[in-house]
Amino acid sequence: MSEMDRRALARRQFLSGAGLAAAGAAAGAAVGASAVAVEAKPGTGGSGPALVSYPGARLANVRDLKINAPVDVAYPDPDALGILVKLGRPVPGGVGPDGDIVAFSSLCPHRGYPLRYEPSDRTLTCLGHYSRFDCEKAGQQIWGHATQNLPQYRLRVDEAGDIYAESVDELLYGRVSNVL
Repeated sequence: MSEMDRRALARRQFLSGAGLAAAGAAAGAAVGASAVAVEAKPGTGGSGPALVSYPGARLANVRDLKINAPVDVAYPDPDALGILVKLGRPVPGGVGPDGDIVAFSSLCPHRGYPLRYEPSDRTLTCLGHYSRFDCEKAGQQIWGHATQNLPQYRLRVDEAGDIYAESVDELLYGRVSNVL
């Protein structure tokens, strides 16, 4: 290879790298413009899924729930379908007097298919590609095509027994971000 060919090759490599750097900077600026303040998910030591806070929304009252009988809810807006369920034993992220009330998005994070609650093993199953999520283990994926766990709502219960959703710990299906 001649000296001129080596210089031309070096110049092409430099320009190619500069183009990639510029594209990366532009992507970073676009992401930064739409970012929101987030905090690390509790118990992750600062890493793991981001917890995005939304305005609180009342979902139900503790006395309206029956063990293993899910209630359809929508949070953080009417287009974000989910379920609220009392599992009958304390679980991670559970609230209420028994620490057994949890809520999850009811759209599969893989392709957005609706999920069906399976009372026999307390899981949510995707009706499209059969991914399964364990409600007793914070929505952990246990089978299927999904590549993330099921978004779980952070809940709180007030003195009157009203259950409020206050945030979501994963990206909701179909959203570029969890920003309203």
